Amino acid sequence: MATLCRPAIAVPEHVITREETLELARTLHADHPQLELALRLIGNTGVQTRHLVQPIEDTLKHPGFTVRNARYEREAKARVPDVVRRALANAELTARDIDLIVYVSCTGFMMPSMTAWLINTMDFRNETRQLPIAQLGCAAGGAAINRAHDFCRAYPGANVLIVACEFCSLLYQPTDLGVGNLLSNGLFGDALAAAVVRGEGGAGVRIERNGSHLVPDTESWISYGVRDTGFHFLLDKRVPGTMAMLAPAMRDMAEPHQWDVSELDFYIVHAGGPRILDDLGRYLGLPPETFRYSRDTLTERGNIASAVIFDALERLFLEGGAEDRARGIIAGFGPGITAEIALGTWIGAAEDGDRMGREAAAQTV
Repeated sequence: MATLCRPAIAVPEHVITREETLELARTLHADHPQLELALRLIGNTGVQTRHLVQPIEDTLKHPGFTVRNARYEREAKARVPDVVRRALANAELTARDIDLIVYVSCTGFMMPSMTAWLINTMDFRNETRQLPIAQLGCAAGGAAINRAHDFCRAYPGANVLIVACEFCSLLYQPTDLGVGNLLSNGLFGDALAAAVVRGEGGAGVRIERNGSHLVPDTESWISYGVRDTGFHFLLDKRVPGTMAMLAPAMRDMAEPHQWDVSELDFYIVHAGGPRILDDLGRYLGLPPETFRYSRDTLTERGNIASAVIFDALERLFLEGGAEDRARGIIAGFGPGITAEIALGTWIGAAEDGDRMGREAAAQTV
């Protein structure tokens, strides 16, 4: 079974608070006919702070898509290596041990992918496989975990590095004045994450089963309009209600495994907004505290797209992890509407070390 090891997280140094966001909205959109509604929605997100790759005064400018995408590439190359090194150290592996790199991002474009740059600059083997995922949005973190699990099942003993790099602030569009866009301007933040899925050994979440679910006829609910000025985020007002459709999908995936999704020990889910978490708890019959890791990510960093589930998982690690063999779920939600879901059990470092010791002893008999 493949094990998702402890993630490494990084956030940029520029910070904007909820109060600063609200004041900016009042200043920039003083004549907006629905300003009060937008302010109320931003205030209800629960987001207190967000991190940005550049100061807010630069974020609010739009120098053109060419300049913005160049900024994305420059910032990614400057910041990704650190989280990669820390994730490898957390998994007790080196770059030479990695067989596949999965790179997920929906906030910038590079071809060749960032995976090629990493192989060329960080001592990965030339044979390392590459899997860039660019169009699954916030669900991509879950998809990366699931594809890593698939790869490790197909190639037992293989190791996969996952990298999520999201600079949502580079998508700010000053001409997009719909209420949904104004809400997004107060919700999304920037962050990077990396984690290793080990085919053998390692401590963390041992993935038992994974699956995907697409809600029919919801393709337009979360999307990008690709225009001369870059990516324009489009959000349908029906998105907050999607847990009515995705919570049953989570239950259906767990039942063949003889797991009750309402009786698990830990929950690492995408924090798209507070209603997503509130509704998920309501449909699964779970108290608000169940999703405390995701809520903390939302409060302190905003919606950081594909990096959310890694940040939430790191918070579980910071608490000391779960009990050995505790059962849990990891779920990412994004455009499609798509859910990427994994079920796993917690494997502690001591238990993993004991197992490896037993295997080594058996090999010497």
